Amino acid sequence: MYVLGIETSCDETGVAIYHTGRGLINHLLYSQVEMHSEYGGVVPELASRDHIRKLVPLIKQSLQESQLKSTDINGIAYTAGPGLMGALLVGAATARSLAWTWQIPAVAVHHMEGHLLAPMLEENPPEFPFVALLISGGHTLLVQVEGIGSYQLLGESLDDAAGEAFDKTAKMLGLGYPGGPKLAALAEHGKPQIKFPRPMTDRPGLDFSFSGLKTFTLNTINASEKTGKDKADIAAAFQQAVAETLSIKCKRALQQTGLKSLVVAGGVSANKQIRASLTEMAAKEHAQIYFPRLEFCTDNGAMIAYAGSQRLMAGQQQGLDIFARPRWPMSELS
Repeated sequence: MYVLGIETSCDETGVAIYHTGRGLINHLLYSQVEMHSEYGGVVPELASRDHIRKLVPLIKQSLQESQLKSTDINGIAYTAGPGLMGALLVGAATARSLAWTWQIPAVAVHHMEGHLLAPMLEENPPEFPFVALLISGGHTLLVQVEGIGSYQLLGESLDDAAGEAFDKTAKMLGLGYPGGPKLAALAEHGKPQIKFPRPMTDRPGLDFSFSGLKTFTLNTINASEKTGKDKADIAAAFQQAVAETLSIKCKRALQQTGLKSLVVAGGVSANKQIRASLTEMAAKEHAQIYFPRLEFCTDNGAMIAYAGSQRLMAGQQQGLDIFARPRWPMSELS
């Protein structure tokens, strides 16, 4: 079965073709970072318009590079949420229209399920069950995964997610967009000499809260004008605090569930220090840890094509409605 995957949840247009027997055939990605950097963040209307311009040409290019025709495609998977409503509608309307024209099934995919299953695209994928840490822009989730569609939420961010905290801290430090990668680059030149708090690690539970850490960072930046603290040192201390907080929570999740496999996915999982901290923790816990390759950490069509292929093979498909949900709890998936 050839499945066309479409991802348009935010500021990246992703298209991929996945075959259930041969694996990933082709994937293409167009990033809008350069356009949005002028405004210091994502402008939803501009994002939607750019998806309209880029999506169909990318689909044509993907088919051409794969040496496939539209008649070879057996199903279409598209990101239906969560994300920016306008951007989601571009992908949903295009996918639904193509599916109707080509007379093939279409299936709506949850964006975070796509991230969760991204490591399945690697040569040595994890086996069910496992614990998953999903750290994307607006989401920080700990999930116990028994199989496709069988997800138990263990913990989530109660306010700012880790990715949001990175972006907001980067803005406070005067860095540009996208903030997360630029803060990580600055942190490489600093030393974590300042002791930052590890939020909500001094109490039981698996929920996250990064709002207080963000406030502590702001106070530190304001005080740095008097103490002479370097911005790189502040960035390094902030990044270390986030990495250790995530590691502490993941350690608890592994111990609580008794599982020995940890999947870490989402855009923030590309951060080098977070990867190193979680890898060290997993080794001490005698657990296996799995990351998607860097190109599949950020939003991409490949993860949507794979997730959609699994649901299509299970017999799931959408009706003729154009389905998009900007807010869509994973707990509602089955």
